[in-house]
Amino acid sequence: MNRSTTVLTNEASKLEEEEPPGTKQVKSDEEEPPGSIAAANRNKLFAHVPEESWKDWRWQFRNRITTIEELARYLPLSLKEQAQLRLVTANYPLSVTPHYLSLINIDDLNDPIRKQAIPSFHEVALAGSGTEDPLGEEKDSPVPGLVHRYPDRVLIVLTNLCPMLCRHCTRKREWRHGGWVRTPNEIEVMVDYIRRNTTIRDVIISGGDPLTLSTRHLEQVVSSLRLVGHVEIIRIGTRFPVVLPQRIDDELCAMLSKYGPIWLNTQFNHAREVTPESARACDRLLRAGVPVNNQAVLLRGVNDTIEAQTKLCHELLKIKVRPYYLFECDEVKGTEHLRTPVETGIRIIEGMRGHTSGLAVPTFVIDLPNGGGKVPLQPNYVLWQTEQELILRNYEFHLFHYRNPCRRRNHNGNARQASDATGSHSVQMAKATLPLGASDENRALIRS
Repeated sequence: MNRSTTVLTNEASKLEEEEPPGTKQVKSDEEEPPGSIAAANRNKLFAHVPEESWKDWRWQFRNRITTIEELARYLPLSLKEQAQLRLVTANYPLSVTPHYLSLINIDDLNDPIRKQAIPSFHEVALAGSGTEDPLGEEKDSPVPGLVHRYPDRVLIVLTNLCPMLCRHCTRKREWRHGGWVRTPNEIEVMVDYIRRNTTIRDVIISGGDPLTLSTRHLEQVVSSLRLVGHVEIIRIGTRFPVVLPQRIDDELCAMLSKYGPIWLNTQFNHAREVTPESARACDRLLRAGVPVNNQAVLLRGVNDTIEAQTKLCHELLKIKVRPYYLFECDEVKGTEHLRTPVETGIRIIEGMRGHTSGLAVPTFVIDLPNGGGKVPLQPNYVLWQTEQELILRNYEFHLFHYRNPCRRRNHNGNARQASDATGSHSVQMAKATLPLGASDENRALIRS
């Protein structure tokens, strides 16, 4: 990316008076009272912070923890750990909001919230794995900042600034370039490209995190896109409802409500991230006419079990957020320690399907390398198929015949459980393709 076309953080703050400035340290030594982790940490670590300041998203942004020295004031880190983490942050910087830090169980090194926000020495120790741009975004960028991969939609990257630098970030490569915000001229070039390509009906605003910009600045972009007649849908990709929900204020929601349809995709990865503050933020968006979808990332030690994903999706539905995608963690350099085998995601979906509402089951997706696009993966429920019939298994591993009406009409056959009359060839195939978890009792439903 041509850095001459970007604005560094210290210059970006001049664009808008409302833009969040730099960082300041905060500290507290008071004892932890009983209650939730977040409430306890709020009182223990940030008790001196007035409630008015704590609820102010600009204060939260200014007071991000961005150095290991600051972090050591909140988390117990040995001198060796601090030295190791400084090596990590020399390549992959640190940034975490006070709000999100308060969600961490500071006594648990394997805390799932901690894994997403706090650097790990594995980021450099396993640096030989992965690539800087696994999705091939740069090669699919006809103009700086715009990715055009699918015929009818594009993604525009407004900034690399985020309230929190998630350790699994797909655009981790951008962290080394300092903070930047697209200039008005760059934005106009992107909008002009969209104007000239009339097949584009869907524009995704991304970053970094676009809500880092002030509401007035963001409105300039959104209003320009809404003036393009063939743009039907505008989507905003942001993690603010999770890591800094105070940003979702009345001013922002009133602005978004003027330019619908606007959809917002966010990223809750663990049930403990669904806080009262996040619930209020999502409720404000919904009341402003902005539907909220969740795009979780499958992360080792964070949400890589059936129980963790089910709990997360249930909590999301309770705050009226739709579980949309579960992404396999991209093959990004510096994230190998957080990646799981693909089979893990398939087994999670298999373990959820039928045991909870279909509304709670996301689509498991791999975003293919080099710009191949998203591919959904599901457990294999079709065990045998001909032109006349299918043999299917359900969530309990019971087997069923299903008549295929496409080529042959047989008014006597309805979907029925497989019986002894099944042909032996189909039976053997069905037996051979049953998952490892199927019991002998379930296998016996079809016999040769």
